Amino acid sequence: MPRVSPYLQVVDSLRARIEAGEWAVGDKLPSRARFADEYAVGQSVTQRAMEQLIIEGFLEGRAGSGTYVRTPRRRMRMLRTRRRVPGAGNTFRSEAAAHGIAASWDSRTVPQAPAPERIAARLAIAPGAPCVMTRYEFMADGSPAELSESWEPLEITSGTPIVLPEEGEMRGAGVVARMRSIGITVASVVEVPRPSRADQNQANLLGISLGSLITQVERTYIDIDGRPVETADLVIPDSRYEIAYAFPVD
Repeated sequence: MPRVSPYLQVVDSLRARIEAGEWAVGDKLPSRARFADEYAVGQSVTQRAMEQLIIEGFLEGRAGSGTYVRTPRRRMRMLRTRRRVPGAGNTFRSEAAAHGIAASWDSRTVPQAPAPERIAARLAIAPGAPCVMTRYEFMADGSPAELSESWEPLEITSGTPIVLPEEGEMRGAGVVARMRSIGITVASVVEVPRPSRADQNQANLLGISLGSLITQVERTYIDIDGRPVETADLVIPDSRYEIAYAFPVD
């Protein structure tokens, strides 16, 4: 994980203080000079931190007046539950619709990509085995919201109408529905979330700063025979999503 710079430490601290209600919506924040003294950093650091929180939607700058707390931009809740296999439809589209947000995405598919070792291990296939790899950039109300890199073994989908995830009648239907259309029943999904900081490429694609908080989710769909049928790496910016897990009481 990249080392957290003083600037990001100030961003994280101010964000937490705003979310805790230290300043109410409409309140004017202290000057960057005061924050510089408080955090023992230069004024350029606190100015950059406040500019980042303006980008994230927590603050607004008023010319000649100062910086004020604004109503935070809505964060979507990504709900995971044991009762339902996520992805029966397009998960991102469903979450966005629940929040009244317009969802869209761009994708780029590589029809025959050799599986690297880490992906091969997750799919229980030999390293280098051919897969269909698709990279997604998801948008919410026109703003970058999530990244995904999906891998499906060609030995499963080759010769079927769903071999290319974003073409044909099942385009955008989600892994579970697509697999069901060729007689494969997805029975479970394994997700491993890890907190991290955005690298330069992730930051550029998501429109966030280098080192901003993200959650990386390693997700694998498994059929009724215990065979992995798809695996993906999701990158979710903390400023856009909160991730919640719901489990029934047995």
